[in-house]
Amino acid sequence: MIDNIITYIDNYAAQNPDKLAYDEMGKLNTYGDLKTYSDSLAAFLDEQDLPEKAPIMVFGGHQFEMVAAFMGALKSGHAYVPVDKDSAKDRIDNILEIGQPAAVIALDELPMAIDSVPVFQGAELDQIFKANRSYEMTHAVEGDDNYYIIFTSGTTGKPKGVQISHNNALSYLNWYYSDDFKLEENQNVLAQVPYSFDVSVMAWGGALLSGGVMKALPKVVADDFKQLFAALPTFDLNLWVSTPSFANVALLSPDFTGENYPNLKKFVFCGEVLTSTTSKKLRERFPNAEIYNTYGPTEATVAVSGLQITDEVLAKYDKLPIGYMKADMTATIMDPDGLALPQGEAGELVLSGPAVSKGYLNNPEKTAAAFLDVAGQPGYRTGDLGFMDEDGLLHYKGRADFQIKLHGFRIELEEVAQHLQQSQWVEQAAAVPRYDADGEVKQMLAIVVPKENDFEKPMDLTNAIKADLKDIIMDYMMPSRFIYRDAMPLTPNGKVNLKGLIAEVNGNA
Repeated sequence: MIDNIITYIDNYAAQNPDKLAYDEMGKLNTYGDLKTYSDSLAAFLDEQDLPEKAPIMVFGGHQFEMVAAFMGALKSGHAYVPVDKDSAKDRIDNILEIGQPAAVIALDELPMAIDSVPVFQGAELDQIFKANRSYEMTHAVEGDDNYYIIFTSGTTGKPKGVQISHNNALSYLNWYYSDDFKLEENQNVLAQVPYSFDVSVMAWGGALLSGGVMKALPKVVADDFKQLFAALPTFDLNLWVSTPSFANVALLSPDFTGENYPNLKKFVFCGEVLTSTTSKKLRERFPNAEIYNTYGPTEATVAVSGLQITDEVLAKYDKLPIGYMKADMTATIMDPDGLALPQGEAGELVLSGPAVSKGYLNNPEKTAAAFLDVAGQPGYRTGDLGFMDEDGLLHYKGRADFQIKLHGFRIELEEVAQHLQQSQWVEQAAAVPRYDADGEVKQMLAIVVPKENDFEKPMDLTNAIKADLKDIIMDYMMPSRFIYRDAMPLTPNGKVNLKGLIAEVNGNA
């Protein structure tokens, strides 16, 4: 059992300074670098007279210094707020407003000037990391202190900052290192997921707590199939961590097989639905590898249930279960009135136990709506529909609201619609998911009532709308197809009939 994540990693680094910890496309850093960089940063942060325990925003991509910055912030008593370098300006502004960070560490160039808090970047930051200062941890993050804060999307158009404490993170990581997953030491672990997405905890947790190597895959490489298919075989991976969508991308290459990846023995998935179609392909390509399906919202710390997907499981279930609950957590299936439903009946999945967040940062209203007490334990209303079968397996039945998962990202359809309507060319808009035969979201469409315009072709209008929104909406939230119509269908209450539009685009109208 791990008692303290920070000291566990730090002690290992002190004892194994020359061991490789990070490999970003051939740029190598050791555990000694991790300790030296984070110690030097922590010592510097202590001298800045920052508000006690206020979070620190860390802006960047997949570089080693991201992880070193996380560790430095934690050692100096500050939670880290990971923000991806491809984030839109509006999102960064919202995170600054809501998160109220004590400082910003920018490892990539920021898209705007920030003068509300200290910003450490460029040559100054490089000197800070390489100052080679010693540091004694006397006030590091621990217990119920926030460990990290992940910002998700919100129906109001503003993101919500999910507070994950050190105790929350311990609950998850000790389960991850239990017999349920059988993780091994000294593994090469795929680190493709952005650090602003909590599935990345599976990557750094799977590597740094077992003397492994994080094999970082930058977004620019992951997004280019030619570069991706050339790079992946050179990683010599042992543990694959990703969303199912990224595995589907890898499967586009006929060379993604056990013969060409002889040491790849374990796949761990989270973030979206793992279909039997994807699992069967992986079982065929990697017959000697283990595949794990996991489930969990950010608010309950990465994942709370898991199941190894064997040939027997694939033969028994058309739609794969999301697993057995971890031992320290409870799943309660509730009806709309908050009453527990009997085994086998579907309702809202409410999670309770030590992995549940204390709530949304500086947002008491949203916290009160989503979090509750369940038999003396902190609980969270997931908004997911599901049921538990007689074997104790959880089954996912979809969202209770209009929130979707696409390519591993959680997206609220109403938020996308609100962003679309900020374009000068849009009168009214809705975002609608299109599902495949497995019930997985494969595409997000925009249904738009345009304002009067002189564009000759619909594509010209689409390009104009996208240009308007390039600094407002994240790339992963931009609909892949735009459909134009004269008016929106309305419900009797005068609201856009989103359910009707979903049925329409999926051929169920």
